[in-house]
Amino acid sequence: MRVVQNNGVTLHVRDEGPRDGRVIMFSNSLGTDLRVWDPLLNELATDLRVVRYDKRGHGLSDCPTGPYTMDSLVDDALCIVDALVLEDITFVGLSVGGLIGQGVAAKRPGLVSALVLMDTAAKIGTGDMWAARIAAVRSAGLQSHAESIMDRWFAEPMRSDAARLSPWQNMLVRTPLDGYLGVCAAIADADMRVSSAALTIPIMALVGEFDGATTPDVVKQTAQLCQAEFHIIENAGHLPCVEQAASTATHIKSFLEKTA
Repeated sequence: MRVVQNNGVTLHVRDEGPRDGRVIMFSNSLGTDLRVWDPLLNELATDLRVVRYDKRGHGLSDCPTGPYTMDSLVDDALCIVDALVLEDITFVGLSVGGLIGQGVAAKRPGLVSALVLMDTAAKIGTGDMWAARIAAVRSAGLQSHAESIMDRWFAEPMRSDAARLSPWQNMLVRTPLDGYLGVCAAIADADMRVSSAALTIPIMALVGEFDGATTPDVVKQTAQLCQAEFHIIENAGHLPCVEQAASTATHIKSFLEKTA
């Protein structure tokens, strides 16, 4: 197990693959930990250097008292980059991880050579929407909202398969409440539209056909903003890397080849 500290916050990191391999860094979504990438990594080449981590408030990373800011989440990622001495990174960000990726690319030009934005946008939702989400979850807890969140995360066939669905729902409800709400606050205030429109690196945007959190139309708008190629993953919701790992990997492998 590898840990990196950023201003007293301990971050859980996995750094796998050959040291001289192409660096691909993954940042996961709200309510998940780095295991959300496991199905996808099984489909990718073994010659990549794969770096993934748990955001603050998630997985095995520390859970400081919130609210968090997007700057703090971006700085966490950059702290990991510096500790591992990474460069020429292909950054793959899922949902809030995509916001983090956009922030990293904007804050440190030249560090990220290519960017994959998965089920994300330059701005996700509105302040009022996130304030309502925070109040509702704080009042009733994550367990009471698990079913509606699963509806956004997955297409119907996955939701109907209790054995497949259960581990991901467990991952959600076991997320520390302070961590979940802290990241909600960071998303609420994040607006990358100006900085992301100025990015000049190759970008690919992916979205699940049935994503109920960042819909295909929302993701397409950000793809157009960034002049990114855009693909819809059929029969998937908000986590296509879980639900349709092979299809998602096909797009990522093609993107890696084009940006080699």
